[in-house]
Amino acid sequence: MAEQRMTREINQAFLTSCITTAKRAAKSAEQIIKRYYKCSPATTIKEDLTPVTQADIECEQVIKQVLAAQFPDFGFYGEETGKSNTDSEFMWLVDPIDGTKSFVREYGFFSTQIALMHNGEIIVGVSHAPLFNETAWAAKGLGAFIDGKAIQISEFIKPEESCYSTGNLKSFAQSAENWEKLRQVMSLCHKTRGYGDFYHYHLLAAGKLELVIESDLNILDIAALSVIVKEAGGMMTDISGKDIDLETSSVLAGNIASYEQALALLK
Repeated sequence: MAEQRMTREINQAFLTSCITTAKRAAKSAEQIIKRYYKCSPATTIKEDLTPVTQADIECEQVIKQVLAAQFPDFGFYGEETGKSNTDSEFMWLVDPIDGTKSFVREYGFFSTQIALMHNGEIIVGVSHAPLFNETAWAAKGLGAFIDGKAIQISEFIKPEESCYSTGNLKSFAQSAENWEKLRQVMSLCHKTRGYGDFYHYHLLAAGKLELVIESDLNILDIAALSVIVKEAGGMMTDISGKDIDLETSSVLAGNIASYEQALALLK
């Protein structure tokens, strides 16, 4: 007999419960992260040439346990353990330590990313940065927050007001044409920065910069951040303007005006 699954109403109470559970899972992972940080954990290199440590593995295990205890019928897609229960209409998307290279090299630009997808749409996101002591979260229709304070995207569009940030651009940089497009985009702002990882998305959602451009990533890196940016009033797609999905490998995100200006140039 096929497994019977509960039908859930996606309302405020349900979304709040998901956020609370995801935040609890991220805090559980933080204890492991801080135990291993600056202790030279054993590191191996995966097929995609990115590192994985014992901390990554243990963090994902505890996150999965916390999430499954509250929502046992939800699917799970983790950076280290892959997919399970994939026939569920709900799926957790988890990167236990997004920025493992930063973690290994002992600087704080890493975070725990936990998102919930419902039938292909990301509806909940929690982004927890343990060394920054900062947690951003959002849910569809409920707004976006950092440490309990509601956040909102900026409305700055004038060059003298705007700041743009880039992340990893390795594949994008292979083309001279792309570099010219990037030059044109960056000419629209006053300051350029390269905060990278979770941090420039937190800044963007909080109205502290206006645009983020990044290639060479995957959905687990930015699933939670995408709903945070959108619920703060921003736009976030891949560099070509395609909606965020499981195949996403680049990001263009910003306030509406800056995003539209940049997309017109990048396309």
